Amino acid sequence: MATSEEKRDKHFPLLTHDNPFRRLFSNPNEFCAYVTKGQVIADLGCGPGYYTLALAESVGPEGRVYAVDSDEKAIRALAKKADKHGYHNIELHASSASDLSFIKGGSVDFVLANGLLCSMAPQQHESAVNEMKRILKPRGQAYLSAARGFYSYMGLAEWEKILERFRIERRGGDGFPSADRWALVTSKQR
Repeated sequence: MATSEEKRDKHFPLLTHDNPFRRLFSNPNEFCAYVTKGQVIADLGCGPGYYTLALAESVGPEGRVYAVDSDEKAIRALAKKADKHGYHNIELHASSASDLSFIKGGSVDFVLANGLLCSMAPQQHESAVNEMKRILKPRGQAYLSAARGFYSYMGLAEWEKILERFRIERRGGDGFPSADRWALVTSKQR
């Protein structure tokens, strides 16, 4: 049992991540503009694969997508969809983003962490950010976003502290109280 100080990752019902109504507000191809054929992608907190399949299509059979989520049900649902649609370039892992030891350091072109950190247990944020930095190629990019509100484990101060560890290329959501905060970042060593 987690103490009040030790929180657990939040898992939302799979239907909230993958349903026809979501397409009215969020295009599954939204992040494909950041990737090209043959690249290696890490979709962290992938859920049942709302963005994963589009990313796999974008990188093609010569590319690879690491689909990572701590919810085993989500990974099983994604495995069924990937098999049904014939995607063989998706490598599935039921794991926390705080341990990506199965991904070689400096091997990933693009990390998608859309809503990941605000859903992770706060005690795992630092190790998840360390892992993202470790797997990114020197010229790789990461898209980070964090929801706001009662369902988020991340406040503004922690968000800013995380962004200090990267070079910010673009960011948004800061001026709208209800909007998710987001940033497109690269390693500082660039």
